[in-house]
Amino acid sequence: MSIRIHGRCIAEYWRALLRLAPGFALLLLFWSAGELISRRVGLPVPGSVLGMALLAAALRLRVVPLRMVEPAAALLIRRMALFFVPPGVAILLYLDVLRSEWLALLLATVVGTVGVLLTVGLLQKRLDGHD
Repeated sequence: MSIRIHGRCIAEYWRALLRLAPGFALLLLFWSAGELISRRVGLPVPGSVLGMALLAAALRLRVVPLRMVEPAAALLIRRMALFFVPPGVAILLYLDVLRSEWLALLLATVVGTVGVLLTVGLLQKRLDGHD
């Protein structure tokens, strides 16, 4: 008789874990590389962003096959809502700051959002060859 959790055999959990391990290892590797480069070079870009840019380049150049990171990335995306809990708690802790600085925060949010939308739109247009 095998040990079961929620109706599933323990071996199924191990198989799932082993299927996800290479993807998580690659995500951690690229994140670490981005952190290292950002800190050593002193870039004003967060290491996590640089690491994901490196991963995107590796995927685009087919240095890393998508099938290696897709299961781990899909799991993280499915559980993404959990990553918003700590910032939500932080907002509650800093309500007084939000009340006193709401205009500056609103302005920064609008300008940042418009900037990102324009940058992404222009970059996509350029990549699609619609100069």
